[in-house]
Amino acid sequence: MLTRIRRRVLGRGHGPWIVVAAVLVALLVTPFALAAGENRPVLGGARNPSPNKSLSYTRETQIISNTATYGTRQSNKSATGGGAIYGCRARTGANSCVRASNLANGRAFSFSAASGTEVGRIDGPAAAAPFTTSATGVATGLNADKVDGKDAATITADANRFAEVSAAGALGNQRGATAASRTAAGTYNVVFSDDISKCALAATVANNADPAIATAQIAADGKTVTVVTRSITVAPPPPADEPFHLTVTC
Repeated sequence: MLTRIRRRVLGRGHGPWIVVAAVLVALLVTPFALAAGENRPVLGGARNPSPNKSLSYTRETQIISNTATYGTRQSNKSATGGGAIYGCRARTGANSCVRASNLANGRAFSFSAASGTEVGRIDGPAAAAPFTTSATGVATGLNADKVDGKDAATITADANRFAEVSAAGALGNQRGATAASRTAAGTYNVVFSDDISKCALAATVANNADPAIATAQIAADGKTVTVVTRSITVAPPPPADEPFHLTVTC
């Protein structure tokens, strides 16, 4: 085509044919200039479309199917190789490297392993959350060993502290309490290891022989509870030394 154009240009006036030739060349070259990597065949065992970065795809490559199984399948029969790698350079707030979107009401993703002790792993910065979710349903089968760094036994212990204190102020059985003392007639201090200022207190006299009551109040330090035991045989009830049980519910 270009040869015929050149012959006609040499045989006639240059002006019009130069314009026609320029337009034809532009039309032939433009698609390859705008999409150097597109419209090339995919080569197995090689980098596609080319190791040359200037030939990288500049538009989204779509594979659309209509099948009852899966649109694409990637597999590796090697005992040491993986099935697929997806990489990107997305910054915070940009698209994620991998996205699975189900436009109906079924699962968006699923993972399975035929054997082994670990189905998957999430690697990331130590301070980063492994994942976040807007879903609030129950994750059936999820076994979380710790919550906020505490296991189930520690959470239970922190939520239910108690102390048994004798009439003399000696600390007996306890959970979370570190010390007890009698500071005056019928007045005792019980110290706990952690802040319990946001917890509920309940004190009961541990003596069925003497009619008495007990009251509890948290001190300013958030760890000390002052308990006062009073005999109700006299009005008004005076402080009287009595053993008691103190419970702290958080």
